[in-house]
Amino acid sequence: MRITDAIIIGAGQAGLAMSHCLAARGIGHLVLERGRVAERWRSERWDSLRLLTPNWMSRLPGWSYLGPDPDGFMTMPEVIAYLDGYATRAPVVPGAAVCALHGAPGCFRLETTAGIFAARAVVIATGQCDVPHIPAMAAELPAEIRQVTPSSYRNPSLLPEGGVLVVGASASGIQIAEEIHRSGRPVTLAVGSHTRLPRRWRGRDILDWMARAGVLADPVDRLRDPAAARGQPSLQLVGRPDHSSLDLGTLRAAGVRIVGRVDAISGGRVALRDDLPQTTAIAQRTLDRLLARLGAVADAEGAPQEEPPAPLASFAPSPPVIDLAAAGIRTVVWATGFRRDYVWLRLPVLDAVGEIHHVGGVTPYPGLYVLGLRFLRRRNSNFLDGVGADAEALAQEVSAHLEIRGRAAA
Repeated sequence: MRITDAIIIGAGQAGLAMSHCLAARGIGHLVLERGRVAERWRSERWDSLRLLTPNWMSRLPGWSYLGPDPDGFMTMPEVIAYLDGYATRAPVVPGAAVCALHGAPGCFRLETTAGIFAARAVVIATGQCDVPHIPAMAAELPAEIRQVTPSSYRNPSLLPEGGVLVVGASASGIQIAEEIHRSGRPVTLAVGSHTRLPRRWRGRDILDWMARAGVLADPVDRLRDPAAARGQPSLQLVGRPDHSSLDLGTLRAAGVRIVGRVDAISGGRVALRDDLPQTTAIAQRTLDRLLARLGAVADAEGAPQEEPPAPLASFAPSPPVIDLAAAGIRTVVWATGFRRDYVWLRLPVLDAVGEIHHVGGVTPYPGLYVLGLRFLRRRNSNFLDGVGADAEALAQEVSAHLEIRGRAAA
């Protein structure tokens, strides 16, 4: 058994940021990683993916992007190299998947594929994008329909010949739909809730304006409904060298068929809601509210005036049903978000839907913390540019806990 003061589960951006902050306080710790550093960036991202945040926002405690293109967007190999460099001094234990985390007298006991570990504090840093969420109705699809998720999709050439139905229109869904369409395959995009944003507005990247206006640092305790905020769809953005935008309008203009939300599946027939007008109107109202807030900052800075993106023109009514065979659709991409899987967590800290109870990353179980989730403390808590502030705060919590435990042991 290996014993240390603190253990971090996960060697992605959150876990590595936490390691840096603990090391700065002289706290002995280990970082347990099921695979390699940044494993999800290595094995669960598609080939052409780039970061949605500009490179200048790649800032972690003691580590920032210093390359030649601060306004560009890192490719996946570049992200991996960035995190590999950051991990050089971190005490990472690779190949240590956690099978069970138990409470024990005065400490925690972790059973892993690399042996048994014990510590007086544990930080769960397995991230927001853990396990792809696939609706239960997916089980009703015929066996001959290939089903993939953004975590298993790599490129169009690996898909069966024929049409593709992409379900979900947030960042992953729209990018995958566009890439598959460009490969020459017919694509249908089933649209649910989404957050429409332009890539650039009034001379700057939209995330630059959001940072300047304090939107990204909005604290969770000032929100009317934190639970609803955490359930918001991801930003409908794409990171491209030309800084162009991608939304339902550009996809429709390119030839992607846009339909309403998937409601049910029976055999090879997919039932749809005729809700595109309502869905796009809600996204437009959200965009208008955001740009009004950002506009006040842009006006104060004397930025050039620019009209906001116009509301999308009416879409053709969605058909009530798509017969997959008749439409030539042989693949369904479930871009329907992620869930967190804590089957290994044997402590009473999970709510009715399996999420960890916490306040700012501090769970009800003394010495147990969570990091890297959306709106953990602020809007950008799961960003490369936001997780560091949360890690600093939680490192102080860990330090105080260890001090109390140390006094009790004495």
